[in-house]
Amino acid sequence: MDDPASCETTDDYDVRQWDTREGCEVRQILDRVADKWSLLVIALLDCQSLRFSELRREIDGVSQRMLSVTLRHLERDGLVSRTVHPVVPPRVDYALTPLGRTLHETIKALVTWTEDHQREIAEARAAYDRGREMMDA
Repeated sequence: MDDPASCETTDDYDVRQWDTREGCEVRQILDRVADKWSLLVIALLDCQSLRFSELRREIDGVSQRMLSVTLRHLERDGLVSRTVHPVVPPRVDYALTPLGRTLHETIKALVTWTEDHQREIAEARAAYDRGREMMDA
């Protein structure tokens, strides 16, 4: 394995400080935006605004409560906007903010990397599982 010191950069990036720097919320933000429900919401809102019921229909397995919590957190973080239309029955639309769109670009890059390397990851998993089976036997 490479020496961690060899990965040092000249900028102020030090992963070991994420939890210790005063006022740094990097880990909390990463936890929030990298959970599976947030990723799906951000991806679905990329090119369109959607109503709560449309999001719920599109996201298989999400509960009403979990989707509500996810949308509230994303709105609080400035990634999603919520627009209430004064009609009966009430209509609420959710859309990505400009900040949310910048995050979607990063998510697309991660998905592309995953697609490009899925075969290698599957092979690594199979090799690992074979090794574990031999150790457990």
